Amino acid sequence: MQTQLETPMTNEATLEKQRRGALRGGIFGYFVDQFDIFLPIITLAPAMAYFNGANTPPETVALFSSLIFVSTLVARPLGAAFFGHIADKTNRQLTTLIAIAGFGAATLLMAVLPGFETAGHLGLVLLISLRFIGGFFLGGEYSVAIPLAMEWAPKKRRGPLSGMITSMASVANVSLAFITFILLSFIPSAGHDSAYAVWGWRIPFVLGAVLATFLFFYYRKNVHDAPGTENVAKAENPIKSLFSGVHRRSLVQIFILMTGMWILSNLSNAVLTGRLKSDAHIPDQTVSIIMTIAPLVTACAFVASGILSQKIGRRTFYRWYAVLVTVVAPLLYIATMTVGASNVVLAGLLAVLVQVTSLCVFAPVGAYLCERFPASIRASGYGVGYSLAVILPAFYAFYIQALGNFMPDRVAVAAMICFAGILVWIGATMGPETKEVDLNDDASFTI
Repeated sequence: MQTQLETPMTNEATLEKQRRGALRGGIFGYFVDQFDIFLPIITLAPAMAYFNGANTPPETVALFSSLIFVSTLVARPLGAAFFGHIADKTNRQLTTLIAIAGFGAATLLMAVLPGFETAGHLGLVLLISLRFIGGFFLGGEYSVAIPLAMEWAPKKRRGPLSGMITSMASVANVSLAFITFILLSFIPSAGHDSAYAVWGWRIPFVLGAVLATFLFFYYRKNVHDAPGTENVAKAENPIKSLFSGVHRRSLVQIFILMTGMWILSNLSNAVLTGRLKSDAHIPDQTVSIIMTIAPLVTACAFVASGILSQKIGRRTFYRWYAVLVTVVAPLLYIATMTVGASNVVLAGLLAVLVQVTSLCVFAPVGAYLCERFPASIRASGYGVGYSLAVILPAFYAFYIQALGNFMPDRVAVAAMICFAGILVWIGATMGPETKEVDLNDDASFTI
């Protein structure tokens, strides 16, 4: 009799332990994922002379820099589609382990690359190749790990969990910027033969590989596929199902929504940082402080926004947040540039508000994308929907330049923010409310 009573309790305790493992894995996994994505952008920037050499023509430097950027841009959607397809055909946990091992190995190999003095431009070619490979595996990691975490999460906790997961992008950004700042403070960085250029930049890459290794073993030990998902009928071809039939409309809707969101991401990160220096005329060190504080505030706002989406619904959240982005964020941006160096504290506060009003639209995305697709194609739908929309917004500089022919530069950026908000509103309006969707019951999904 005692054995019969203990078995259900033991099973329940085991499931709760596995649930906690999966949720923690989703949060920590996204931190490691974003840490490795930001590594070449933040850490390598002061050391690029090491790879280019002292006498490399500026045109060649610009070409290699663009290839480093484009290689990851192209690789992430490809990796998302490939690993999402595999995860939907097999299982989430094993696919996630393969993706983690892949980007961890690519990061470690980047840490031992030779410079121009040793191998000429071969080092840069290898860097671009490894960026492509790493981006391919990174695209696979978040496309599988986040749906896995959401499938374990209780329905009422999916919004807060999504906010916590997406907040890790800001935490990773600040962490890496802080590590790089400390290294640059103690290690000479002037010139292609400086200590930082030769070996200092390698330390964060090794750390990224160590984090990936820890994440790999954590997933291997603590994370399993959610109960019930093994009974879901597998799609014969998840990617084909995604691009055809009833799910194609869902994908188009997600593409419009995410295009607006990625425009906002680019404008409130890269463009805002650059314009605080060039347009608002705020000193570099002050800009660095502002752009360190802003992600920390945004990370907290991510969690709050995820909770809000759970209370009012994803569709309602996105529609009202799109109004906020369309009406308020452009005015905040123009005010930031107008105040500028005349009142640095106020300009900094306004810049933080620009980031919060622009980026927190990402807070429920982990939950929302999983709720838009049934289990048989969920990883494919999440990965492709999230990553494919990255490409067009990445050319934001050309769009701003084109608009700049008709209006002042700061107004052109504000117009782009407004346009992005409209896209988010259209995308949200095209889709249904999803917060009550049962991720293990395909009958609860609406197109």
